[in-house]
Amino acid sequence: MVGIVQRAQRPEESRWAVRGARRPREPAPGAACDWVRSTVVQTSSDTPSPTPAESTLQRALLAYGEARRSAAVDARRELSLNELDARALLFIAENPGARPSHVRDHLGITSAGVTTLIDRLVQREAVRRDLDDDDRRVNHITVIVDLDSPPWCRLRAFDDDIESAIAFLDPTEADRLASVIDELTSAATR
Repeated sequence: MVGIVQRAQRPEESRWAVRGARRPREPAPGAACDWVRSTVVQTSSDTPSPTPAESTLQRALLAYGEARRSAAVDARRELSLNELDARALLFIAENPGARPSHVRDHLGITSAGVTTLIDRLVQREAVRRDLDDDDRRVNHITVIVDLDSPPWCRLRAFDDDIESAIAFLDPTEADRLASVIDELTSAATR
């Protein structure tokens, strides 16, 4: 039996009421909203219980995500980097000579934010700014630390270990696993 428990109060409703400001516009009809999902309660008799395989797969995916997140946090802590600095450093390593606007767009931050971020990385001697030969208003950012050597290799250590483990899988099994993960990701992000 599916029933409505009560009208869910969206987290932003209480914030807007307290501040006396106007609430943001409602989402388009049919849009998936977490707050709408929270208004429906299913009893255990309505919901099919997950099969052991589904539970095992979900637990494995959640454990992988948590292990990866934890490894990234530990690496950033060891290197005294915040998350944006680490993401920028990895992006610049993959895109040598990237312009600050490319870093800004990749991270989704403001121009002032990317300038401050790059200043921090330059001060730490992790990257350098090079002027463009054709346009002196343009900077190109290049990583100058070796991300494959300690301590910087910690940023990619977890992903490198996973890549090594994947290399031992049968190629057909690896393709099937990738397909399953792609399907799950697609279903979860619709």
